[in-house]
Amino acid sequence: MPAQKAAAKYPKIVVTPPGPKARALVGEDEQVISGSLVRFYPLAAESGHDSIVKDVDGNEYIDFNSGLVCLAVGHSHPRVVEAIKNQAEKLIHYSWTDFYYEKVVQISEELIKITPGRFPKKVFLSNSGTEAIEAAMKLAKWHTRNHQFISYIGAFHGRTLGSLSLTASKPVQRRHFFPMVPGDTHVPFPYCYRCPFKLSYPECEMACVDYIQEQVLDKYLPPEEVAAMFIEPIQGEGGYVVPPEGYFQKLKKILDRNNILLAADEVQSGMGRTGRWFAIEHWGVEPDIISTSKALASGMPIGATVARSDIMDWEGGAHANTFGGNPVSCAAALQVISIIRDEHLMENATKQGDYMLKRLKEMQEKYPIIGDVRGKGLMIGAEIVKDPKTKEPGRQEVHDIMMKSFRRGLAVITSGSSTIRIAPPLIITRELVDAGLDILEGSIKEVSKSPS
Repeated sequence: MPAQKAAAKYPKIVVTPPGPKARALVGEDEQVISGSLVRFYPLAAESGHDSIVKDVDGNEYIDFNSGLVCLAVGHSHPRVVEAIKNQAEKLIHYSWTDFYYEKVVQISEELIKITPGRFPKKVFLSNSGTEAIEAAMKLAKWHTRNHQFISYIGAFHGRTLGSLSLTASKPVQRRHFFPMVPGDTHVPFPYCYRCPFKLSYPECEMACVDYIQEQVLDKYLPPEEVAAMFIEPIQGEGGYVVPPEGYFQKLKKILDRNNILLAADEVQSGMGRTGRWFAIEHWGVEPDIISTSKALASGMPIGATVARSDIMDWEGGAHANTFGGNPVSCAAALQVISIIRDEHLMENATKQGDYMLKRLKEMQEKYPIIGDVRGKGLMIGAEIVKDPKTKEPGRQEVHDIMMKSFRRGLAVITSGSSTIRIAPPLIITRELVDAGLDILEGSIKEVSKSPS
């Protein structure tokens, strides 16, 4: 007799979610928490370990979210926990704006080592991704004395008014907040599955890059007034969209020709997520400024803006904050970088990611509802459509797939119009990958059979 496949240890669903404790917490939350927050589903997290998150009712889920891509080394990694405890016992805060911390220097030296760019660099530390983008915007303005920016349709760079001016992901994020920081021009992202020019790669010869020069810089946006172009090497909120090969090389030539800085937003795609420290490395391009956050300190608040030393030339007092460079967050970040190296997590991201892409593409052949599969490392998107020919986004379908997966013990979310966003911790094992994908496929199969 053939050996039977052993039952996976996870997930563990002891009560159909949301359970009674989760429902009670949701009710209390609605009474006191800002209504501007929109949760994907009623997962009331209580604890976590490795690639598993446990809710208040005792359900244990396979985590394909990584706490919104913050937990690259998994939940409560012992080395991170120990570093936080040790630092908190010694010094929690004393304001790096006005004084000095050893940990600030140490994490900055590590960031300089791992960020791409064969040139001297300097670092500014903050508290979040949106703050790291704000710092990059201000730095580019200061250094160039220019006040225009270029960013992308579909981009998400944050929600403060400065970073929001670069964002173009969903109307709800911008509605009623105009005027924002003036001077940003949005251009089409290289979203080959939904090419805004209705062309096909590679026959298109990347017309989307030519558009920037021929229809924007040559027609109405004076390049000598542009401080920087902001780009997510892989769009996150926009749908986990991966540019085609050659795109960044061609774009960098245009920016260099026009003396425009390249600012890479690696808040979501950085820290080993794609199998490299930073996603832009896949294309061999060296940005002038890099912003990162999320996974840098395993859930502790931190943001980092790393730039060429000759660009980070602003005067004392031009930019600062009170909590940036917090020693506890810095201690956690130092451990994250060390763990990624010691446990070979970028290699695991590539290995598991290639396997997940293969399985998802096999699903795509079986279920026409999967219109596109794309990604690098453990940053993977599976776009759901109503019809593979018309490519009409399957908004309700992707929501149903997400909810069915949640109730079966897989924490996975969406992005873009109708894309399943897959970003588990970089420590995830093949066993959990298979268990999670089995749940996802079951949900896709069930939704595929549902009447539209």
